[in-house]
Amino acid sequence: LQHSSIHHVSVNGSLYPSKTKSRRQRWEVKPSEMANNTLNPIRAIVDGMKLTPNPDKPMIALSIGDPTVFGNMPTDIAVLQAMKDAIDCQKYNGYAPSVGYLKSRQAVANFYTCPEAPLEAEDVILTSGCSQAIDLAISVLCNPGDNILVPCPGFSLYKTLAVSMGIEVKLYNLLPEKSWEVDLKHLESLIDERTSCLIVTNPSNPCGSVFSEEHLQKILKVASRHCIPILADEIYSNMVSTTTGCPSMASLSSDVPILSCGGLAKRWLVPGWRMGWILIHDRNDIFGSKIRQGLVKLSQRILGACSIIQGALESILNNTPQSFYNNTIHFLKTNSEICFSELCTVPGLNPIMPSGAMYLMVGIDMDRFPDFKSDVDFTERLVTEQSVFCLPASAFEYPNFFRIVVTVPEEMMVEACGRIKEFCERHYCSGSHDSNYLDQ
Repeated sequence: LQHSSIHHVSVNGSLYPSKTKSRRQRWEVKPSEMANNTLNPIRAIVDGMKLTPNPDKPMIALSIGDPTVFGNMPTDIAVLQAMKDAIDCQKYNGYAPSVGYLKSRQAVANFYTCPEAPLEAEDVILTSGCSQAIDLAISVLCNPGDNILVPCPGFSLYKTLAVSMGIEVKLYNLLPEKSWEVDLKHLESLIDERTSCLIVTNPSNPCGSVFSEEHLQKILKVASRHCIPILADEIYSNMVSTTTGCPSMASLSSDVPILSCGGLAKRWLVPGWRMGWILIHDRNDIFGSKIRQGLVKLSQRILGACSIIQGALESILNNTPQSFYNNTIHFLKTNSEICFSELCTVPGLNPIMPSGAMYLMVGIDMDRFPDFKSDVDFTERLVTEQSVFCLPASAFEYPNFFRIVVTVPEEMMVEACGRIKEFCERHYCSGSHDSNYLDQ
């Protein structure tokens, strides 16, 4: 029993192949390339900042995209009751199918189906938050060496996931002077034969912008021309203050297949519950069975969504009153208007009024603030002097802006804006003319 390069050694009476290579002489355990290539841009920037608040002023953090932080935005009692019932019935203590319980998937399909984009249970995959939905969607569409198109400024997770998988990220510009619409010419110029996915975030984190139906149609035309599927990040869907609303990408698509990613986190104000989903909107059988099977296989790597929350999902979707959604939107709109109107009067700042989500972006005319070399420096000193923390938009690869989260209590928003104004007035250096490029 012998082959050319393998010897068989008897161990306890059994035969095992043994290669003649020398054994490893010393320990050397290294992190994988995937681990080394995983970088969170927000953490990289924030962890490098010297954040020492002014001891004379209580800290106001306008930086965290978690609506539960201040306790002023509780979820609805119907959502809590659904969870209590799911626990008490003891039906959801075991493993769920990797794609989620059929009944729960059907509930999501029923909630989001519309004549223009019909959904069945088989079109829904439940995930551990919207983040896992995005991870699965990128994983099923892209190979190492491919590239994806990502908005700039945009949610940093897209790049974190893609780069760790060996996927190139190409950033397409959003235009602040057009309420953050996509620069369609720039978007189209980035496409090549290795482009495997276009990510569209609507409503937007970090911009708080909401695309019109007309603009969404234009984005779809670009994707259609180049045969590129869309990953629609719609975690903030329906969190919109405009009267025109926010149509889903899929409801407008006749030929572009779309993976829509969403979840409970933001609209139901329970980000820690980690319940997300992918809605598979195929068109002309372009995804076919293979993409569906790919998503099922990927969902089996880690059993995703918590079984108890899956058990509560149908009741959450069916029993949450419209008044709860309306109150959330009203609060966010009021706070956004307060923030915008207060900062509009501050020399050197250019706030851009949002229409949805939970964010407002503010441009910094850096020429008027010679004390600071960057938006990171600006926001760091804002903490030191005024104990107000806003996230520098360099974290979204968009320097000279900062992002404000508008979920804080109203009185804290007013106080924070007053401190920002005081800070800017102290450091503002007037010139011969204001370069207010946003023409607010």
